[in-house]
Amino acid sequence: MKIAIIGTGNLGRSIAKGLIHNNAITTLYLTKRNLEDLEFFQDYSGVFLTADNEEAIKKSDIIIFAVQPAHFTDILETTKDLFNENHVLISTITGFTIDKIEAIIGSDQHVIRAMPNTAIAVGKSMTCLCHNEKGTRRIKVAQAIFNRLGTTLVIPETQMQAATVVCASGIAFWMRLIRASTQAAIQLGFDASEAQLLAMHTAEGASSLLITTGNHPEQEIDKVTTPKGCTIEGLNEMEHKGLSSSLIQGMIASFQKINTIKEKQI
Repeated sequence: MKIAIIGTGNLGRSIAKGLIHNNAITTLYLTKRNLEDLEFFQDYSGVFLTADNEEAIKKSDIIIFAVQPAHFTDILETTKDLFNENHVLISTITGFTIDKIEAIIGSDQHVIRAMPNTAIAVGKSMTCLCHNEKGTRRIKVAQAIFNRLGTTLVIPETQMQAATVVCASGIAFWMRLIRASTQAAIQLGFDASEAQLLAMHTAEGASSLLITTGNHPEQEIDKVTTPKGCTIEGLNEMEHKGLSSSLIQGMIASFQKINTIKEKQI
């Protein structure tokens, strides 16, 4: 596949790494104003670095936009005449709706919105996708790309704001939980490197159990809790201190913030 990433910042670099490591490209153009930040990629076969968005678009079929929201309108305005019927346009821009994209470039383009997370760099992203009417014909192309970089779910655009919180911001939430587990392990006597190893692989194991078995979390919790045991003692103490409610309230606060951002953009 001939892919261009327009705006190769943190997310763009993560996508690029995932595409390269999973052999998902024929050519890959990475654009950024300051190319020094992308020197890491210059030795990979088929990868080209450029500050020229026009060059990248002309030489690619799939265009992934990963720019800052404030810059997206100007970029679409200056590149819209370059798009042809073969292009698949994939936006990762938070809060930038398909209607707003179509208002700039028209409705006769294959437009897909993707909300991956930074785990895409290691092929473990949970990516939500939605599309315009014409994009229906190319949604499987987007799924093929992002399924090589993790797991995808096609959803209505009305759920994209929530998906951003659960999946994209969710990486940070889970990192904080792993960090807290690491801190607890240190207090219990492990050194820092051992503590993090224990915390992150236990988190990975818990997730893998649910993915593999399809069980509800409580089914797996029941397997490790015994009457008057240490696990239920710890779980109840965490709930008394508000673990679940704090996480839920934090995600709702994040959702309210992203809606505020969307309103300002409109």
